[in-house]
Amino acid sequence: MKGLYLLLKRFIYPYKRYVVFAFVFNLLGALFGAFQFAALKPVLDVLFGVQKELIAKPAELALTVESIKDNLMFELSDIIHKFGPEKALVYIGLFLIIMVFLKVLFTYLALYVLVPLRNGVVRDIRNQIYLKILELPIGFFSEERKGDIIARMTGDVQEIDNSIMSSLEMLLKEPLIIIISLVFMIYMSWSLTLFVFLLLPVVGYLIGKVGKSLKKPSMRGQNKMGELLSTIEESLSGLRIIKAFNAEKKVQDHFKKQNTEYYNIMNSLMWRRYLAHPMSEFLGTAVIVIVLWYGGKLVLSANSNLSPAGFITYLVFFYSIINPAKSFTTAFYAIQKGLASMERIDKVMLAENNIIDKEDPISVKTFTTQIEYKDVTFRYQEDDVLKKVNLTIPIGKTIALVGQSGSGKSTFVDLLPRFYDVSEGRILVDGTDIRDYKIADLRGLMGNVNQDPILFNDTFFNNISFGVENATLEQVENAAKVANAHDFIIATSEGYQSNIGDRGGKLSGGQRQRVSIARAVLKNPPILILDEATSALDTESEKLVQEALENLMKNRTSIVIAHRLSTIKNADLICVFHEGEIVERGNHDELLALDGIYKKLHGMQSF
Repeated sequence: MKGLYLLLKRFIYPYKRYVVFAFVFNLLGALFGAFQFAALKPVLDVLFGVQKELIAKPAELALTVESIKDNLMFELSDIIHKFGPEKALVYIGLFLIIMVFLKVLFTYLALYVLVPLRNGVVRDIRNQIYLKILELPIGFFSEERKGDIIARMTGDVQEIDNSIMSSLEMLLKEPLIIIISLVFMIYMSWSLTLFVFLLLPVVGYLIGKVGKSLKKPSMRGQNKMGELLSTIEESLSGLRIIKAFNAEKKVQDHFKKQNTEYYNIMNSLMWRRYLAHPMSEFLGTAVIVIVLWYGGKLVLSANSNLSPAGFITYLVFFYSIINPAKSFTTAFYAIQKGLASMERIDKVMLAENNIIDKEDPISVKTFTTQIEYKDVTFRYQEDDVLKKVNLTIPIGKTIALVGQSGSGKSTFVDLLPRFYDVSEGRILVDGTDIRDYKIADLRGLMGNVNQDPILFNDTFFNNISFGVENATLEQVENAAKVANAHDFIIATSEGYQSNIGDRGGKLSGGQRQRVSIARAVLKNPPILILDEATSALDTESEKLVQEALENLMKNRTSIVIAHRLSTIKNADLICVFHEGEIVERGNHDELLALDGIYKKLHGMQSF
């Protein structure tokens, strides 16, 4: 149960006052429940006629079991003496009703105070996972399926709620009932209780074996659910391609195979889980029969101090711990499943984030001189993607990066906002290593426009003002005008409050790109990173987007990745990448004169 302890230590601490209240209320509920059963013995004594010798005077008051018992028996004797046995049963019945009322009241209060704890812990886990996802470097997600990440935030967190948090109320209640019942049982007959103690570890061991066997299939089931969600997410994203290539049967067979594997895993898991109740009931009944046999021997022996009424009451106490014990074992099974989900969540929560601020980072709000790459080498795993790259980008200049796919252009620009950190060398902004700056301040200097515009299922206004606090409608409109987006936005039914759909699905490619450019215009960054911003557009859309980009790039430092060389003819410097190195550099005319890779690319596009 070490995993459970660590989980509770991490997430329960802010709610410790609720745990204290729940413990106190459960303790009171268990005590009143025990008094409820204790009232059974006098009832049996009256019914069986055992209460013949009435107690004439009360005992001296003291906080001892004997004093309380003798005084209660005196009160009962007094009632029998004055009103008879029938009236005594009425008073005992009233006492029983009061005890039951207090028991259920405090039991409810214990559950009541656990509600904010249970829901609060689940909320906190979701918040922490989401925060961690936002903090983790982009490289982490290149090795993870999006569907599996979603499964951990939804299914695994829900499993923790259904198993561990729902079991928490049992863990706070059932042990108290068991302990208090055992105290009464020891008081009534220590020898019989000792015999029970010898039986319980055997039962606990058998039940524990089943519980431990649940964790592994539960982990496999959650992993398989992550794969299923990934397949669904990929199918939704690629539905157009699936239909275009008549691949419905192929993807359906793949999904059916994964779904059947999940079906088999869950069958195995639930067969073992459903074994818990019948197994605990069978073992509980076997223990009761053994206790009945051994206790019966004690009652029938000549020197026993346990009366028949006392033995029946003892059996009631013993039976009262059977259900809590069953609940406790059920909770144990559920916790094993929950801990398997927690392990999957911890793969995200405990993932190392090496893109972090150093101690006492430098704050930066302006860009004044230049960006400098010094002997920059970068590798994802073993092979170098960039090899000792050197480049200086003065303020206000436009630098274009060209070259075949996989030559290192995108990696080159991803290093500047610290989406990744260099493996060797340094990147300097205004003469300071970017690792010395606050990450948020460094990224605040930059604006991005990507080949595939990243938009959100929200309004035009919220997409353009994304990341800019308290933007006004006038500012958003001005940004849209610069990006040639204002006209088509106001032509929609609700203007800037119109929803653009999932990933901007209601817009054309050119419109999405212009909204993305408007977002960069509103941010007004001194450094622009344009990653093939026009490569996927038709000629008319490209012209509008190119005009918007030129408006955006005025008086800014721009790094442009381009495949269409016509869009970067006027760049101040063009760098040609090949296998992670800058092999040519110069302006358009200089590179043509070199008669190298650039001229070859230019010739192919001209043709």
